[in-house]
Amino acid sequence: MQRKYVAIYDELASKIDKKEWVAYSMLPSENELADMYQTSRETVRKALNLLSQNGYIQKIQGKGSMILDVNKFSFPVSGIVSFKELAKNLQLTSKTTVINLEYIAKGHSVYNQLENEDYRIWGTTRVREIQGEKIILDKDYFTEEYVPILSETICKESIYEYIENELGLSIGFAQKEITVEEPTNEDKALLDIEGFSTIVVIKSLVYLDDASLFQYTESRHRPDKFRFVDFARRIK
Repeated sequence: MQRKYVAIYDELASKIDKKEWVAYSMLPSENELADMYQTSRETVRKALNLLSQNGYIQKIQGKGSMILDVNKFSFPVSGIVSFKELAKNLQLTSKTTVINLEYIAKGHSVYNQLENEDYRIWGTTRVREIQGEKIILDKDYFTEEYVPILSETICKESIYEYIENELGLSIGFAQKEITVEEPTNEDKALLDIEGFSTIVVIKSLVYLDDASLFQYTESRHRPDKFRFVDFARRIK
């Protein structure tokens, strides 16, 4: 016999999948759900925990359970895709706002990341907006040995497009590290992350075809909006 909380979970998940509740609206309270299903709050709590674990809701302290958008954007972990390309491929309405664009002072840790003390490094911070929500914070750093400091207009459009089409460079591969971290004050100020206690961070070292290291990037994503995907093959 199916446990009561699993049956409640199945029914609530089905309603969310069918969009009977609008994404980012609040579920009924624990007391209301307990009355609705004629059960205890403890049973309801178990069902809500399952919903949270499977990405259907986000529990917000003092407010209740917020329904998440189950239609997440697939972000290819193993590929090197610009934000402009991602938005175009997924047919999403997008916007980029350049927060800053500047040379980085000597002594900054990014000089160690890029293993470069001979050339100046410049960086730009950009907020990525998808479907009207600010959900990605990109912090990119480039060495002037390969990429001169670019204009705000180019940074707003596509840096990779300029590098490949105007500078004639061929981007080869990247080494990536994915972590889950607490949002910084900068994240909270620039992104729409109220109610979220984590940020997914992808740190990448990006190389040209000849293995020259030219970019370090830190891309900070709101966790409910992305599904990070990869293709793996077993090699014996």
